[in-house]
Amino acid sequence: MSLGQRLALLAIRLQEPQRVASFQRLCGVEVPLGRPATGEDAETEVRGAPGEPRRRGRQPGAEDSPSPAKPDCCGAPNGVRNGLAAEPGPTGPRRAGSLRRNSLTGEEGELAKVSNLPLYYLFSFGTELGNELFYIFFFPFWIWNLDPFVGRRLVIIWVLVMYLGQCTKDIIRWPRPASPPVIKLEVFYNSEYSMPSTHAMSGTAIPIAMILLTYGRWQYPLIYGLILIPCWSSLVCLSRVYMGMHSILDVIAGFLYTILIFIIFYPLVDLIDNFNQTYKYAPLIIIGLHLILGIFSFTLDTWSTSRGDTAEILGSGAGIACGSHTAYNLGLSLDPSLHTLPLAIPPLTVTLFGKAILRVVLGMILVLFVRNIMKKITIPLACKLFGIPCHDIRRARQHMEVELPYRYITYGTVGFSITFLVPYVFSFIGIS
Repeated sequence: MSLGQRLALLAIRLQEPQRVASFQRLCGVEVPLGRPATGEDAETEVRGAPGEPRRRGRQPGAEDSPSPAKPDCCGAPNGVRNGLAAEPGPTGPRRAGSLRRNSLTGEEGELAKVSNLPLYYLFSFGTELGNELFYIFFFPFWIWNLDPFVGRRLVIIWVLVMYLGQCTKDIIRWPRPASPPVIKLEVFYNSEYSMPSTHAMSGTAIPIAMILLTYGRWQYPLIYGLILIPCWSSLVCLSRVYMGMHSILDVIAGFLYTILIFIIFYPLVDLIDNFNQTYKYAPLIIIGLHLILGIFSFTLDTWSTSRGDTAEILGSGAGIACGSHTAYNLGLSLDPSLHTLPLAIPPLTVTLFGKAILRVVLGMILVLFVRNIMKKITIPLACKLFGIPCHDIRRARQHMEVELPYRYITYGTVGFSITFLVPYVFSFIGIS
């Protein structure tokens, strides 16, 4: 057997859903045998919130789409629940609430018993490291409290990695792991394709970028970074297998794809950031380029939650870049001169800690206020402009004419607020 044939056989084995199910069983995840958990079993259910078991029920009138025995060039149609077995069993027990349901289909995670709760909470934390809630706190914290120079470049890398990953999913079109045998503990992204894992990509890109951007700029032992990278990346990658969202091959491909993107694009990050800040017409080019990329990604396949995620990523990146351009030209964002490097990490004092907390609280209040206002404005406005009924917001957002401007404008404004509006308020009240 040639090397190519061996690699192909290995890839097929790593793609098998049975491998995912085996890993879940190893970590203590089991499905009750055709019945709701009662009595003592109820104490070890996976819960989306206190007192609420996480389970997935069938949508009234919805049809389950079969998934092929192995991935092909087409996979399952985007925007439907992929990764289901060809002959699903009878409808399970009635649906209960969960923390995160699929925003397209309304699905919730399957009812499951967990015998190792520490692992469940650890992997739940790991999977949140690739979700919006983490990003909306992580990037602003870097920009407001740690180092705007590093924060801007982290966003550039994140946008590149996530955009290429989302587009690649819609080109390859492999479905999620079949369930059964896999237990879907989370289905928020179940309507998207599977290959590569963008959680694995962001979970690899962010820690690597943090170390590359900070080592030599800040004084700290390199060993800290060498420990952080594998711990962060492996936690996110394994969490996606544990949650039943990805095969082992998906996360390995996501990791390797990220390394390839770094090799090609990392040398350009400094050039891109300098262009964003200093070029006179940078905002026009930034907005136009990100909008074109968003329109292109919407043409790759039918609507799903990945369409909105891509527009959100591009809008955030464009807004943060435009905000940094404005802040730089108004003197709000001045990087330290090169002769002061490397920077010493300041001692943690009560004053320093108090100002950091105040900036986070005040900044997030402003950011969430802007997001809510823009959301209430953009969706009805887009529906009115394109003649789309907006009485059903979920159905209206399945139209590109609504979802693209809603996500792009809303999160573009949020990004602009993070790098300009909020720092301006900090400067005005004296806590910058």
